[in-house]
Amino acid sequence: MKNFLFLFVIFLIISGSFSLTMAQNKPPIAMKKAKIDKLHGETRVDDYYWLKEKTNPEVISYLEAENAYTDSIMKPYETFEENIYKEIVGRIKETDLTVPYRNGNYFYYNRTEQGKQYGIFCRKQANTNAKEDKEEVLLDLNEMAKGQKFMSLGVSDISPDGKKLAYSTDTTGFRQYKLYIKDLETGKVYPETRERVTSIQWATDNKTLFYVTEDAQTKRSNQLYRHQLGQEKDDLIYEEKDELYRLGVYQSSSKAYIFTASNSSTTSECRYLPSNQPNGEWKVLIARQEGHEYYPDHHSGDNFYIRTNLEAKNFRLVNVTMNDADQKNWHEIIAHRDSVTLEGVRFFANHYFVYEREDGLQKMRITDLRTGGFHQIQFPDPIYGASPNTNAEFNTNVFRFAYQSFITPNSVFDYNMDTRERQLLKQDEVVGGYDSSQYNSERIYVIATDGTHIPISIVYKKNLVKDGSRPLYLTGYGAYGAATPTTFSYSLLSLLDRGVIFARAHIRGGGDLGQTWHDQGKMMLKRNTFTDFINAAEYLISEKYTSKDRLIIQGGSAGGLLIGAVVNMRPELFKAAISEVPFVDVINTMLDESLPLTVGEFLEWGNPKVKNEYDYMKSYCPYTNIAAKAYPNILVKTSLNDSQVMYWEPAKYVAKLRATKTDNNLLLLKINLAGGHGGSSGRYDRFREVAFNYAFILTQVGITQ
Repeated sequence: MKNFLFLFVIFLIISGSFSLTMAQNKPPIAMKKAKIDKLHGETRVDDYYWLKEKTNPEVISYLEAENAYTDSIMKPYETFEENIYKEIVGRIKETDLTVPYRNGNYFYYNRTEQGKQYGIFCRKQANTNAKEDKEEVLLDLNEMAKGQKFMSLGVSDISPDGKKLAYSTDTTGFRQYKLYIKDLETGKVYPETRERVTSIQWATDNKTLFYVTEDAQTKRSNQLYRHQLGQEKDDLIYEEKDELYRLGVYQSSSKAYIFTASNSSTTSECRYLPSNQPNGEWKVLIARQEGHEYYPDHHSGDNFYIRTNLEAKNFRLVNVTMNDADQKNWHEIIAHRDSVTLEGVRFFANHYFVYEREDGLQKMRITDLRTGGFHQIQFPDPIYGASPNTNAEFNTNVFRFAYQSFITPNSVFDYNMDTRERQLLKQDEVVGGYDSSQYNSERIYVIATDGTHIPISIVYKKNLVKDGSRPLYLTGYGAYGAATPTTFSYSLLSLLDRGVIFARAHIRGGGDLGQTWHDQGKMMLKRNTFTDFINAAEYLISEKYTSKDRLIIQGGSAGGLLIGAVVNMRPELFKAAISEVPFVDVINTMLDESLPLTVGEFLEWGNPKVKNEYDYMKSYCPYTNIAAKAYPNILVKTSLNDSQVMYWEPAKYVAKLRATKTDNNLLLLKINLAGGHGGSSGRYDRFREVAFNYAFILTQVGITQ
């Protein structure tokens, strides 16, 4: 073994890709191979472009050496990390099941078993003795994962008669899913499979399945097919050729229609087909109009309800006749409101549910279609997360939703839309005991540089004294108009119970305060995202929630761009940073139109081939702006098979930062060689990843037990 290690180190040195001295815990140094490009009259040099060569043994060796270096640095804290992992696992009910939901003649649920990484999807007959009926296992992902390093269930859909299950799986982490169809009466899987499937929908004949596939290279969902059981060659129904758009297929609440939606980040176009006419003609509901996003649903008769942003930045709800979608004939149901975003609508036989967001908080409104009367569902916490749960039945007066907060575990309720009574079906158990009264959550606001009020959600163990001594863990995202949810975390208790404050900055670029919030943090206003976060950090320090040497920040994916940008802009403000699957090589990635996401995201980040957009992007791109100065301690995490942010972005970022920065602070790269954008697929493996992060966070502020 010693000889092997010696020869391995010698090989690495001779190969020239980097040097590594394990005994002295010296980090690997990536070699430079200059790649020179010219753009807008500027010469651009990328010394680490070669790290994109995934099949190059030198690349893999470099990544493995980075892992080895990270492991060597964290080795003194292995016991601490293991204790945190045991704490996290010890709080969850390992053998458990979700609340069953009814769909047709069955109750469906997912259960877990102690020691098993994955869920088991099951059902029972829907009758009065359902608890006594024999369980039918539909998919056991633990069995399916045998021999695989990764297993993820993608889409799934039960045929209307309950006899067939269409589902997809990914076994690489690249989010490339393969479609299967299972006969639930025999347990056999049909021989026909399809590659790169992203969405599916059964027709009511129980033998026709519509599905959408993605392009093999760019991963853009662009083709809608019709498949009939036993059919070898499927019918291509529609191909979306505009590279800004992506396709999806779904069914209306009434189950009477199937829709296919073609969406860019600013515009949409929908086609519809009666569910009982799978061979019929797909018709365009409203022709695409630049800047018009609309999302249809159907209740009954020949009327469609449409959530639209036409003359309504935060969306409104209108009713249209399917054969006359002319705007002048629209009947407005819910008007546009400047302070409320209409995020979703779901119809039932006698009611409809509206999902809204106001001041960053989710609101739920129930309307009685028979009377027109409506009311809101009320929630107790000052900050919380509320969302629809599975509502598969149309003819019901019961609406199911989930509710949680930083201090309230996830809770599933059935809500009677007529009587307004709610029934708690299940609240997730915190094993070992949990007292929510020991914690406090609040919403505070910071005034940004331009006067905008930025919300910050915060939770901590009570008896907080604002003297700057508490460690604080600040996270953010701020992209794509995505609102950051408030959730209960079993894991987070390991930080809170050690005195750490957790805070989430709802910065611009996200969707927490409506579409304008997104618009003010994208394209040529993207820097607002970063300055909002910096202002939040400065406020938390000035108000003595924490201090500079106790403040740790984190972001992932587009949130990793946030972290990369702010540590370039204000490195002295933070003790440490965690950047996960970070989008940090913005210019190079947005110049490569062969990559997944690039073209479609010209509307989010800009196109660097356009001079003024390039100049602005260059002002904040983390990889471009690495400079010879001191940086905080940084942990960068990625996955080799990430399809959203390719592994080489964080790898290049670390290589360049290590060669450029002037400090002796930690710079660690941890790469999951078998994971995807979300890391590992198994639940216990994910808990270990969280435990590693927490060990890093806590040791940065001197907490080691």
